[in-house]
Amino acid sequence: MKKILRNFSQNPKNDILSGITVALALVPEAVAFAFIAGIDPLVGLYGAFIMGIITALFGGRPGMISGATGAMAVVMIHMIQKGNEVGDSLLNPVDNLGLHWLFITLLIVGLIQALAGVFKLGKFVRLIPHSVMMGFVNGLAIVIFLSQLEMFKTQGEWLTGPSLYIMLGLVILTMLIMFFLPKLTKNIPGALTAIVFVSLIVILGDIDTSSVKSFINEGGGKGIKAGLPSFNIPLISLNWQTLQFIVPYALILAAIGLIESLMTLNLVDELTETRGSGNRECIAQGGANILNGLFGGMGGCAMIGQSIINIKSGGRGRLSGIVAALALLCFILFASAYIEMIPIAALVGVMFMVVIGTFAWNSLKIWNKVPLTDVIVIIIVTAMTVLFDLAIAVISGVVISALAFSWQNALMIRARKHIDKHGIKHYEIFGPLFFGSINLFNSKFDVKNDPKEVVVDFAESKVVDQSAIEALNKLADRYLNNGKSIHLRHLSPDCVKLIKKAEKICDVNVLEDPNYFVSIDNYRRAMTKIHSESDF
Repeated sequence: MKKILRNFSQNPKNDILSGITVALALVPEAVAFAFIAGIDPLVGLYGAFIMGIITALFGGRPGMISGATGAMAVVMIHMIQKGNEVGDSLLNPVDNLGLHWLFITLLIVGLIQALAGVFKLGKFVRLIPHSVMMGFVNGLAIVIFLSQLEMFKTQGEWLTGPSLYIMLGLVILTMLIMFFLPKLTKNIPGALTAIVFVSLIVILGDIDTSSVKSFINEGGGKGIKAGLPSFNIPLISLNWQTLQFIVPYALILAAIGLIESLMTLNLVDELTETRGSGNRECIAQGGANILNGLFGGMGGCAMIGQSIINIKSGGRGRLSGIVAALALLCFILFASAYIEMIPIAALVGVMFMVVIGTFAWNSLKIWNKVPLTDVIVIIIVTAMTVLFDLAIAVISGVVISALAFSWQNALMIRARKHIDKHGIKHYEIFGPLFFGSINLFNSKFDVKNDPKEVVVDFAESKVVDQSAIEALNKLADRYLNNGKSIHLRHLSPDCVKLIKKAEKICDVNVLEDPNYFVSIDNYRRAMTKIHSESDF
C-alpha cells in the first residue's frame, strides 16, 4: 500500500505544478505532430490526452509522459497518403478515409505492444549498450532542436528583422528564467513560471509575435476548442487485402513506439535513480494506442522532452502525468482561448532548455577515454536518429555493438598446452568458444603430431552455441581419423546440457584430477568405462 501511494505522489504540489507545465508544452507539440501527419490538430490533442492518461495510470514508470510524437507521425503521414490511394481500390466511400486507416492500424499497433508486455519482451531494453543510449539522447536532442527551428518560420519563410529579434529575445528570456529561478527557489517550477511571465509580457505589452493560435491557423487548423473524444469504430473492413496493407505499418509503428518508450523509461530511471517496469509500460502503451484507435486519437508513445520537463520540474509520481493529461483535456474543453494566447517563443525556450538537458555533453569529453567502437556507435546512432528514425538508429547501434563485441571475443580464445608424465597432452582453453572464435580455436590443435590421448580442459572456457558444438564434433573426427582419442573435461552444466542436445555426446568431467591415476593403463580403463563406441 505504501508503495502504491508513493508511486502515486510523493509531493502533490510538485506533481500538480509540473503536470500543468507539461500540459502547456504538450499543446504545440501535439498540434505540430498532427500537422506533420497531415491530420486535424484535435486528433493530435486527443491522442496526447489518451496516451497521457492511460500510461500515467497504468504505465511502468511514474513521472514519465506519453503523447503524440514526431517519430510515429513521420510514418503515419506516409500510411495515410497510401491509405487514401488504397481506399479507392477497395471501394470504401468513406470521408477522411486516411484517418480511418490510421485508427484501424492503431488497433493492431496496440495489440502488438500489449503482447510484447505480456510475453515480457520489455526486458530486452537492458541489452541496449550505453553507447547506443548516448547516441540516442544526442540524436533526439538534435531532432528536438531542429523541430523548434520550424517555429522561426511564417508562411514557410524564415522570420527576419524585428519579428526575428522579438522572437529571439523572448526565447532567451524564457531560458534565462528557467536557468536562474531554480538557483533562487525550487518551490516554483521554472518552466511554468517562464511561460506565464513571458505570456504576460507579450499580452500586456501588446507585442506582435507568433502565438499558439496563429500557429494553428497557419497550419490550416480551426483552433483547439472541442468536446470530449467520442467512440468511433474505424470504417474499414478487415480482410486479407486490408491486413496486407496495415500490418507492415503496424509493425513499424509498434517498434518505434516501444523502442522510444523503453529508451525514455531507461533514461528516466537514471535521472531518478529508481527502476520502472518495461513490460508493464509495453502493456500500457498498447492499451493506450488501442483506445486511440477507438476514440479518434493520433496515438503515440513516451515523449523524452516532456518527460524531462516533468522530472526537472519535480514531477515524480503518477499524479504528475494524470494532471498533465487532465489539464490538456481542460485546455481543449474550457481554456482554449487562453492557451491560444501563449507565445510560441515561450514554448520554444522551454524546449531549448530540454535540448540542453537532454544532450549527453559528457560524450564530447570521452572520445579518447573509451574504445573506438563505442565512439563510432555514438556517432552512427546520433546521425541515424537525425537522418532516419529512432528505431533504425537504435537497432543499427545494437547490431554494430554486438558485432564489435563478437569480434573482440573471437580474438580472446587461447590455449595453454602441456604433456603430463603419462604422455597425455592437455589443452587448457581460455575464452568463449562460439561462431566467431572457431577458426582461432581450431588453429590451436596439432592433430597429426599430438600423442594418442588428448584432453581438452574447458575450466576457463565456455561452449556457447551450435557452431561451437559442430567445431568440437569436427575436431573429434579429425583425432579419430588419425587413430587418436580426445576427451573433454570441466564443462559447466549448461555446456553439458547444450552438447547433449546434439547428435553426438561428448564425455565430460571424466578426469577431475589426473594425479588420481598412477598409470596410463588405469587412465585408459577409466576412459573406456564411460566412452562408448558411439561417442566421438
